[in-house]
Amino acid sequence: MMNLDQLPEDCFAHILSLTSPQDACRSSLASSCVRAMADSDSLWDHFLPSDYKEILSRLVFPVVYSSNKELFFRLCSPCLIDGGKKIFWIEKSTNKKCIMLSARELSITWASHPLYWTWKPIPESRFAEVAELITMWWLEICGSVNTKMLSPNTLYTAYLVVKFADRAYGLDFLPSEVSVEVGNSKALGKVNLNPQEGRSKHFHRVRFLNQLEALRSRLLQDQERGGLGERENGWIKIELGSFFNDGSGEELKISLREVKGQHLRGGLIVEGIEIRPKH
Repeated sequence: MMNLDQLPEDCFAHILSLTSPQDACRSSLASSCVRAMADSDSLWDHFLPSDYKEILSRLVFPVVYSSNKELFFRLCSPCLIDGGKKIFWIEKSTNKKCIMLSARELSITWASHPLYWTWKPIPESRFAEVAELITMWWLEICGSVNTKMLSPNTLYTAYLVVKFADRAYGLDFLPSEVSVEVGNSKALGKVNLNPQEGRSKHFHRVRFLNQLEALRSRLLQDQERGGLGERENGWIKIELGSFFNDGSGEELKISLREVKGQHLRGGLIVEGIEIRPKH
């Protein structure tokens, strides 16, 4: 019976390329010969996004790496890109691309009016600033991104990432309408913004010396938790809808609206919109 070491190198490398990053790491334990192939740059170049060089050029904080395998795992942690207005990362188990748009990348109606919205930094956010609703009867939050920034042939879900201030009021008086649209496909739904869901969670506030130190520390904290999973510092992810990215490069449009009620509301804190594979 032929063992793994007797397989032609190009044949075994091809087999590994059809597996997942986790399987490639497990196979490296088989033997020193297999480990060499499982750690090769050519294999991990297959697991990296095809546009990873462009992504590297957009990083706020450049990453240091000595191999494609090391680069892959560096990119599995959240990385600020595009001047700190987006976060990019690779889902470790599937090597699919994920992205988060900051509040500054969204279109929030009346967000530039200081009587209705305020922009401020808070220690528990991964971005330099978030948007907090002071008081307003009209709630409309929209975002868009080209699906080329995501992995093709993948089912994704979009989430609005928010928290509620202690003074939050009027947000759950009427349900908000949500939509996710790509090309001719559009998913519609309704969600209830319930402040009580966010008040049972606790988080540790940290003071930072400056904005750059704050951003670095927030990213390191996410790395220690294993990436961008369930947030442990009071943020709530509200599912807005799912869509299939066929790789055609269509514009993805996402929105949350409640514009029918005439009542005032306030205390919603918006960090951004997160887009990740649906499981």
